[in-house]
Amino acid sequence: MSYIKDFKTFIFRGNVLELAVAVIIGATFGSIVSSLVDDIITPLLLTPALNAANVQEISKLSWGAVKYGNFLSAVIKFLLNALVLFSILKAMNVLIKKENNNNSAEPSNADKLLAEIRDELIKNRG
Repeated sequence: MSYIKDFKTFIFRGNVLELAVAVIIGATFGSIVSSLVDDIITPLLLTPALNAANVQEISKLSWGAVKYGNFLSAVIKFLLNALVLFSILKAMNVLIKKENNNNSAEPSNADKLLAEIRDELIKNRG
């Protein structure tokens, strides 16, 4: 019975549940980013390039027996995924920094008290 109780404690521990939620949200977010890259960004960037190369599909690009079209598509998708994620994270960091600056504009009561003590010590020294 102890094994089941320990397992139940492990499962319902806060950080395990938070990790499960993060994985589910991460997977969903990944599908959103993939859709953005596959359905919007890649066609906008690749269509002019494919038209210039007189190719209808990127997978048909080849050099002799080497079919580099799929590899090129995977590299482009990776770079665009990385760019989109970087942009989103950068924007989130800016928002978090703004919120932290707004919250830290007013010193806390402890900081005010410490400043008063510091000022008194300086005044008593001189």
